[in-house]
Amino acid sequence: MANTPQAKKRARQNETRFTVNKARRSRIRTYLRKVEEAIASGDQTAAAAALKDAQPELMRGVTKGVVHKNTASRKISRLSARVKALG
Repeated sequence: MANTPQAKKRARQNETRFTVNKARRSRIRTYLRKVEEAIASGDQTAAAAALKDAQPELMRGVTKGVVHKNTASRKISRLSARVKALG
């Protein structure tokens, strides 16, 4: 357990960051799931729209430090290729 005031404060900050980052990760996963479902349904216009909504959300995760930049780029690239293949 934290003893010094600084360590106690860091523990509080870590807990807050954890909950915020958890919410951000969940939000990103929701957007990605919507794209996956649209691809599975075979509707290219819906999949493209879902991907267009998901891209800024993923990149926001990058700027907030929740997702690595290359990971986000890879996910966007693979999803866009799958959406393009539907057409």
